[in-house]
Amino acid sequence: MRPLTLIALLLVVLAAPAAAVAQAAPRASLPDIEDEVMCPVCGTPLNTAESPQASRERAFIRDLIAKGATKEQIKAALVDEFGTAVLALPDEGEGVGAAAYLVPIGLVAGLAVLLAFALPRWRRRRPAPSAPAAAPLSAADRTRVDEELARFDR
Repeated sequence: MRPLTLIALLLVVLAAPAAAVAQAAPRASLPDIEDEVMCPVCGTPLNTAESPQASRERAFIRDLIAKGATKEQIKAALVDEFGTAVLALPDEGEGVGAAAYLVPIGLVAGLAVLLAFALPRWRRRRPAPSAPAAAPLSAADRTRVDEELARFDR
């Protein structure tokens, strides 16, 4: 191997773990978290809430961001502080919450079953019969066509 290639390869190998660490823990931001949590008082997403409690919750999040907490750590701290209702997730066990999880799963499963039955049928279809070949022209028709073409050539 050439020395330059060896040095480039060594740099790539040494830089890969640093890039993986940088991507593994992205820096949390208030706008990124605001749309995933709720105001516990008014029950609206934090990014649209205008209550004093929403302002306190934003300050709480900013403080955690300043301390270097990740998005997951901030959400865990919010759950500890305000309960699970602060997360903008549907309830898993009942009503609309269950439908929010089950309907997409059911749609994907239904489409998979539909494709499993439809694809073999589509593949087995025979091509449509082609149009029958035109009958050969009679001598009189051929003479007439030649006369018409000659008239257009003038």
